[in-house]
Amino acid sequence: MGRPNLPLLEVKHLCIEFPTRRGTLVAVDDVSFHIDPGEVLGVVGESGAGKSLTGNAIIGLLEPPGRVAGGEILLDGKRIDNLPYEQMQRIRGKDIGAIFQDPLTSLNPLYSISRQLVETIQTHTDMTARQARARALELLQAVGIPAADERLDSYPHEFSGGMRQRVVIALALAANPRLIIADEPTTALDVSIQAQIIALLKKLCHEFGTAVMLVTHDMGVIAEAADRVAVMYAGRLAEIGPVADVIHHARHPYSHGLMGAIPTIGSGTARLTQIDGAMPRLTEIPSGCAFNPRCPKAFDRCLAERPVLRAAGPNEVACWLY
Repeated sequence: MGRPNLPLLEVKHLCIEFPTRRGTLVAVDDVSFHIDPGEVLGVVGESGAGKSLTGNAIIGLLEPPGRVAGGEILLDGKRIDNLPYEQMQRIRGKDIGAIFQDPLTSLNPLYSISRQLVETIQTHTDMTARQARARALELLQAVGIPAADERLDSYPHEFSGGMRQRVVIALALAANPRLIIADEPTTALDVSIQAQIIALLKKLCHEFGTAVMLVTHDMGVIAEAADRVAVMYAGRLAEIGPVADVIHHARHPYSHGLMGAIPTIGSGTARLTQIDGAMPRLTEIPSGCAFNPRCPKAFDRCLAERPVLRAAGPNEVACWLY
């Protein structure tokens, strides 16, 4: 059972390292956040910011040689980052579901959809094969697959991309997890299907109190789906706060640049904001604030001292301007 009024997921001072011949690269550096039951936390940033690595660390699927080098990950107040593989395997699927960007890599092409769903359900529950099949059918109907009873025994290649992603969501939900890590779940889909998938995720949060960590670089998806948003840059959190505040009143210069780069219909703006330069490589992260070489407001302290998250209105911002 969950703890009343306490976060479902807590990530505290997470560090992820990759040992290499040239030394150790820090890919995620001192990242802390929480997600409450029924809440969608959007995590945004450029490619390489550490969004997916953070999600993979939570579900215990970091690719070697990557490793959690510091910090804690707590689910319902219990640490899960230091569990043996078998124990983590039981939590993954039952307590934490995962939806990945490419549904083809999440589904076994040799097995029918029904077999994959039934096996997942029976692994994590005490249902009989018949009960599991009935539950599989319910799940396919819940994720909006038309004529689900006829499609249950189809194979992944017989579905379109959007339908396959729905099957992946059904698989993620098979054991009623309390947390879902959704890593770019709509990137490969067209806009109308994206909207349906987002509506589906929101419905799950409201109906079942499921918490969702939604990793994406699409601000439109965040604006539509998230309650709060965390902005990552070079493996660090730049800003975190309620979605409307971060989108309309971003405090961190990087967040401000990201939001300014979103085209809006009918705004009459001739040019979009541009952030000059590129995110630094892991081997070349500057001292002080990692964003300082690209920041139009940088001053001496930004080059020397690393800022930590501190309150700025409803948001928390890692910036010396606050």
